[in-house]
Amino acid sequence: MPASSSIFWLDRQIVDRCLSVASDESSAQENPRIRRMKEIKDEGWDLFLRIVDDGSANIDRRPPTLLKQLVVQQTPSGTFPSAPKHLHLLPGTKPDSLTLVTSSPLRTYQFSPSSFFDADPEGLLSLSAAPEWRNAEESRILRFVRTPDGSGVGVIRETGGEAWNLGQNHGLQRAAQWGAADQVVVLDGGRSYATYDSAREELRLSTQPTSALSLPEIISLFSLPSDSGSEAIFGITRDFSVIQVKVEAAGLVLEAHSTLPVSTPKMILPVDPMAWNKLGSWAARDIFLSVSDSGELAFWTRTRNEWRCTGSVKTNKTGITKARCSSVKKTALVVSTPEGDELTIWDSKESEFATGLEYHCVYKESINDLDWSSTPDAQSILAVGFLHHVELLCQQRSTYFDQAIGWLKCWTIDIGSFIPYQISDSIWLANGSLLVGAGHQMFLFGQRQIGEEGLFEYVARRNGPLEDYHPQMLLQCLIWDKVELVKDIIFNLAQDLEGSTDENTRQSMPIERFLRKEAKNAPNGAHKKKYTFLFNGPEPKDEEEDGFNRTLVDRLMTALEKKPLQHLTRNENAHLLGLIQTTLEIDEQRRALDSNGLRYLISMRSFYILNERTADSLGSLAPRKRLRYRDMVWAFFSESQDLLLSASAAACNNKMCWADARALGVALWLNSVENLRSQMEIVARNEFMAGDNRDPVACSLFYFALGKVKLVHGLWRQSAWHKEQGAMLKFLSNDFTEPRWRTAALKNAFALLGKQRFEYAAAFFLLGGALQDAINVCLKHLRDFQLAVALARIVEQSNEGPVLHKILEETVIPTAFQEGNRWLACWGFWLLHRRDLAVRILLTPLHDIAESLDIKDIGQANYDDPSLALLFSQLRSKTLQAASGTSQISGRVEFNFVLQMARVFCRMGCPALALDLVRSWQFDRPSIEKNRPIARRPTFALGPSQRRRSSIVIDMEIPSLPGTRPGSPVRPTLMSSVIVEEPSNDKEDLTAKKAGLGKLMKSAKQNVTVPEFNMDAFF
Repeated sequence: MPASSSIFWLDRQIVDRCLSVASDESSAQENPRIRRMKEIKDEGWDLFLRIVDDGSANIDRRPPTLLKQLVVQQTPSGTFPSAPKHLHLLPGTKPDSLTLVTSSPLRTYQFSPSSFFDADPEGLLSLSAAPEWRNAEESRILRFVRTPDGSGVGVIRETGGEAWNLGQNHGLQRAAQWGAADQVVVLDGGRSYATYDSAREELRLSTQPTSALSLPEIISLFSLPSDSGSEAIFGITRDFSVIQVKVEAAGLVLEAHSTLPVSTPKMILPVDPMAWNKLGSWAARDIFLSVSDSGELAFWTRTRNEWRCTGSVKTNKTGITKARCSSVKKTALVVSTPEGDELTIWDSKESEFATGLEYHCVYKESINDLDWSSTPDAQSILAVGFLHHVELLCQQRSTYFDQAIGWLKCWTIDIGSFIPYQISDSIWLANGSLLVGAGHQMFLFGQRQIGEEGLFEYVARRNGPLEDYHPQMLLQCLIWDKVELVKDIIFNLAQDLEGSTDENTRQSMPIERFLRKEAKNAPNGAHKKKYTFLFNGPEPKDEEEDGFNRTLVDRLMTALEKKPLQHLTRNENAHLLGLIQTTLEIDEQRRALDSNGLRYLISMRSFYILNERTADSLGSLAPRKRLRYRDMVWAFFSESQDLLLSASAAACNNKMCWADARALGVALWLNSVENLRSQMEIVARNEFMAGDNRDPVACSLFYFALGKVKLVHGLWRQSAWHKEQGAMLKFLSNDFTEPRWRTAALKNAFALLGKQRFEYAAAFFLLGGALQDAINVCLKHLRDFQLAVALARIVEQSNEGPVLHKILEETVIPTAFQEGNRWLACWGFWLLHRRDLAVRILLTPLHDIAESLDIKDIGQANYDDPSLALLFSQLRSKTLQAASGTSQISGRVEFNFVLQMARVFCRMGCPALALDLVRSWQFDRPSIEKNRPIARRPTFALGPSQRRRSSIVIDMEIPSLPGTRPGSPVRPTLMSSVIVEEPSNDKEDLTAKKAGLGKLMKSAKQNVTVPEFNMDAFF
């Protein structure tokens, strides 16, 4: 009886390409082997590979015109272990060879036609072989389970399963196999396992002899390390009680059966232990995550035979279908919505300053599974499994300028192109390997080769600590008054580049350098002087050339422009160059520029640099329209506004138009009304000069606000080309101090509104003396409150005018609450002389203040800006009224606020600055005695703790540095009208004022008791 065999056709196109290369030799006529290959190719033979049961193989040929089979060559028996069911032919690693892939068993072979037809044994060589396949492994994979460290994995199939472990070459090796089981846990790196049978209610350990333990019905089973070094098995019962079983040499021992002190949860899940060995003792780690029906997450650890909740997060998510928690307590939740599956990622640190939400995305495809892994530096990576692909998400650093999402897709594994089965499960193993199960097959994806950037390196680059010279690190150091440190970093970078030092071995600043407090307004030469000569004698010339100076900066910038730093993007390299140049200018103008002015200057330079790079991106990115209100507030509190105004004008090439002034916030931060009028006159002139036509319409609004009607009349005389010249010359020749001509101007303004010429309409409203109407046009039609503020300040010639305050009360403050912008609200409250609210708004939840102001629309509050702490430290005792607001903030709230800012620093990649913040923060806040409550009107009412007698309200600057501008007088406004004037005796008022002021100044020097710093609250 002839032996059975498998026959496979060898693709003629692939074979012909290989034969063409193999037969392309000059000695083809003398070599019979090459002559045969050339004959096969030229005559178009069809080749078939036949594999017999004994493992021998032969290649037959059949010409297309003949039905005759001829054996071309045959291999010895045993070449193949058995006849495969499938064979795929692929191009080989060499042009004259082919690769054969067979299954099952899954093997690869190198087929060399020239050697094969010459009966050479190397003509068909085995390259690789998968582990021996068993019949049970043809069963469909249901899910995976793994050991705590990912060194072993259990594969649960429809008819049983196997235990595998990772070998030294990071490949999988089969270690054990089991039959049907309801729950399985793998132990000892995958070399052993335990199964649970629900029918028998029995947990059985695969040891010799086997050990069994009777347990109630279990719905979830997993293993964790224990404090004794051995492994522990945890089971969750149907009533959500917790069973802990200890695995000892003698067998299984029931160690505890307890219940979490929580009402019936929706689910109880283990906290992923992958990074426990990187985070210290496991006993201090959370073990369980409980999820309630209302979406509240609670984290549990076991201490002294009892369960303790270490934290909770209220997500307000209902209908949660999947949840997973990482080693560092990042929780991923999946909720089904009509739009698709919603994935959210939550941090465990929830407070009044952070909701915990870090990522939100709705996928149209259904999410099949979630699994966490950890990098060597304990950063989390989330695998999100779909039907045919897996997306890997990692956390990315936040930046000072962009509101980027907290997580991004860093990798995609797509198996849909080469396998027809749907993914049933995926799971992380040790060393960053991801195991994917589809149908009955497993696919193991590992790290890249040594020398290439792998997954861990990519995640560390996106979210790890920054290098000293990274522009974000330099920027934060400059903002936090560490100019000398930045100069040292730049100096070290220049030295490294000149010495051609490898990037991995560059100098780094010791952590102590970040913690050193620098002197204010250090002299320019302080950095390069190594010592001081007696009587300040002259230093050698070569000594002056050392250290940070213009020569060094010029050389460094030339080197960076020629060869940008590796791993920095184009924008980051441009930003680095800008910060280096800015640091040099700061160093040269150190005595003239204060810290807040420096912060504004840095932000302005970065704004123009990034916009210039965005313009070069050919429309792929949209440029930013203006500075952030945060940057404008720095300029508002600066004592160097003259320098800032000059720098702003220079940034616009001394041709500042209104679009430039709005982008830089000049009308908001320039305190002097006279300086603002002068600058707006420059803006008006530049608006007229802009373009080729020199249109008087473009500048009329500003000139009318300045009261220069005759100047506009003169400009119209020069505009003979304009079709409206005649009418405007005739109209502007009238006297607009007379009521009839003002009325005529207002009629023209309404007519222009009908034609939607809004800016020109506002100009005619000003010409008619209707400032409020002009402001309404700016707010409602132009949607430019900065223009409204500028016009109000210019026309009223004051920062105390009723129109300006109405803009602040009815537009600016509500807009700030609607956008959740604390910087804008702080600026508005400060101008309204509500300095107490200006301080409180930086820390207090918006809802608490909005209730007292009768503001309904409140946006999402954002505390992801460490500069809030910097502004708070400046303002909390700047004036007596600000000190009063500070006294209403509890020590616990301030403590949590500082911790939140430190966490933000860590998310920005600046852990050294986070340490400096928590180490140097001063909790010296004044406490103000509260007056007895007095009946007051409810309109725009504040809480009882914020009310005070108007008869003793004063707001004095607490002196620190000499001011450069006069204090603004306090005037009654809508914001302060809630305080009722009371009849008072002059002598009693004088005594009360003296006593109140004395107590206030005395209490401002008292320290406030604050909670002791706890590192557990930070991490």
